[in-house]
Formats: sequence, C-alpha cells, structure tokens
Amino acid sequence: MAIIHSIIAELEQEAKTTRRVLERLPDAQWEWKPHEKSFTLGKLAHHVATIPGFFAEVGMVDSFDVANFKRVESANTAEVLQRHDGGLASALKNLATIDDVRALGMWSFAREGKTMVTMPRIAMIRSLLMNHWIHHRGVLTVYLRLLNVPVPPIYGPTADENPFA
Repeated sequence: MAIIHSIIAELEQEAKTTRRVLERLPDAQWEWKPHEKSFTLGKLAHHVATIPGFFAEVGMVDSFDVANFKRVESANTAEVLQRHDGGLASALKNLATIDDVRALGMWSFAREGKTMVTMPRIAMIRSLLMNHWIHHRGVLTVYLRLLNVPVPPIYGPTADENPFA
C-alpha cells in the first residue's frame, strides 16, 4: 500500500465532517466577523472549502510560488459547497497518482522566486492540506457558535448534537 492511501482515507472521512459544518453556514451573515482582524464568515468558509483541492493541486508540482496565486471568493453557502465537493474530487484524483517515491520527494514553497520552505511532499500534504484544513474548520465552528448556529458533531458530540444518543 502506498503511503498516500492512509491520507486519502483520512481526507474522505474529514471531508464528510467538513461538509456538515459548511452546510450550516448562514448566508445572511456572510460578511460577519468576530473581530476586526478576523476573516469574514464567507472568506473563512471559502478557505475551508478550497484547501484540499488547492493543496492537492500545488502538491503535484515540485515548487509552488505564491505570487502565482489568484484569490477568488464564494458568494454563498451553495457556492462554498460546490467548491468543496469539486475540490475534494480533484484532490482525491490528484493524490491517488502519488506513489511512495513521489510522496517522499521534496516540495518547495516560494514567494516571488525566493524559496521559503522545502519539505517532503507527504509532509506538505499532512501539514498544509490536512492539519491546516482541520484547524480552519475548527475556527469556523467557533464562528457558528458565536452566531448561535448549532454546531454539528465533529469527533463526537457537541453541545448541540449527540450522534450517540
């Protein structure tokens, strides 16, 4: 079994949870943010929805320069869910092509031609795709709580829902 298969299985499981969180987003609060330095709900939701597809795509090249990144946004929950589903499908397709040699090969992140970090591709996928994604999904659940939107179960019951009851 290739190294990447365990991450693909985890990605599929986490994607179900992420979709449940994204489905709860209130369109009427799209521009809301808890603090002046925070993302708006819409920007954070878009970020969460697009992380897997984005990092699986940039993981296919040996070096990614953030200067080439073009920021787009989603207008509402329906669009965020569409981006999540499309990005997930793309991520699963791209990740499935990574064999162990490629997974252990080096990947670099640059800014305007200056390399900022180099690490094994599998480490980038673990940290930037998975950990980064899960972190921001957690932040999004705090937004839901502050907006009095019921928080769905993530790894177990929440104050709002108990899937085991």
